[in-house]
Amino acid sequence: MTLGASFRIAVRAMAANPLRSLLTALGVIIGVGAVIAMVAIGQGARRAVTDQVQALGSNLLTVFAGQAQIARIVRGDPVQTLNIEDAEEIRKTTPGVTGVSAEYSRQAQVVFRAENVISQISGVTPEFQEVRNFRPARGEFFTEQEMRSRAKVAVVGKTVADRLFPDTEPIGQRIKIRGITFTVIGVMEEKGATSFTDRDDIVFVPLATAQRRLFGVTHVRTIHVQVASAEEMPAAQEALTELLRQRHRLAPHQENDFTVRSQADILQTFTSVSQTMTVLLGGIAAVSLVVGGIGIMNIMLVSVTERTREIGIRMAVGARRRDIMLQFLVESVALSVGGGLIGIGVGVMGSQLISRFAGWATLLSLQAVLLAFAFAVAVGVFFGLYPAQRAARLDPIVALRHE
Repeated sequence: MTLGASFRIAVRAMAANPLRSLLTALGVIIGVGAVIAMVAIGQGARRAVTDQVQALGSNLLTVFAGQAQIARIVRGDPVQTLNIEDAEEIRKTTPGVTGVSAEYSRQAQVVFRAENVISQISGVTPEFQEVRNFRPARGEFFTEQEMRSRAKVAVVGKTVADRLFPDTEPIGQRIKIRGITFTVIGVMEEKGATSFTDRDDIVFVPLATAQRRLFGVTHVRTIHVQVASAEEMPAAQEALTELLRQRHRLAPHQENDFTVRSQADILQTFTSVSQTMTVLLGGIAAVSLVVGGIGIMNIMLVSVTERTREIGIRMAVGARRRDIMLQFLVESVALSVGGGLIGIGVGVMGSQLISRFAGWATLLSLQAVLLAFAFAVAVGVFFGLYPAQRAARLDPIVALRHE
């Protein structure tokens, strides 16, 4: 018997019991669809994080304040040794550095008339917009003069502008931050939100104003350092690390009270996490495929029992054992292939619905689609092998007597 003849017999057998065939393939449909959707979520999250890190600016080093420790026990509060003078010294002495911006940020309530929001208040220096590649879409950013005079001016993110000024032009309006009145002089360009943060839910004020007028501090939490080229970043990172150790008077045996991260470090960390999550979600979804394979084997065993007399007749008219085995194996694979094709449609549609209604970034991967389909075919072969062998080993005489 040819492969084509076996396939036609398999199609007729499935068409004779369409509901049973659909329910049998349901596990494979769910499994393939779940694998494609889960991998799409993982890939989408990774792309979103990559875009977010790249949007921070090009060739960027970020210095974070370390965490305070007492008797080698981390308290969780950032140390207060990082300050604006550190940023100025990095700008003056570190080779390859083209821009530096210090930042101190905390959450606070922002009020405009009857509207109010809790947003991130970020005190930065005027170079921030260049170093972080984040500029006003309307109005202007504050100047060095406004920075030195601790001017009470603010540049709001798009989310803050939409919430506080739904029907009003934001520029020129007066808002209150922690009870202090600020004048809005600009609205930042839209950066978008990810699954974790909304980068537009922010209000920028001059660093000196944030330190002295709003929060009463003298330190900063972050220093952003822009380097001329990617090739110069390792040398710049080493130089500024040594500089900060000297300025903070750290002995050789003492650990750094700050952390320096490059974009590559941050991207590698998030990529590693997202890859682990993708593999985990895909593995969980693949379990459904195995369960679907068990369902196919169960129905194929039932089919062998129901068609025992048919098998006997086929053997009696000359069918060989390998023809019988091929017939049932093709039927099992046809069920898994049909389920896999429907599952691809379910997975593609599911990932699009998740992106639309849940707002999660998803990215369909051709590799994941092909891998899920190939796994479904393998499941059909593996779980169809035993029923096919069982049918092929039937005694023709016993099979003909079967009622």
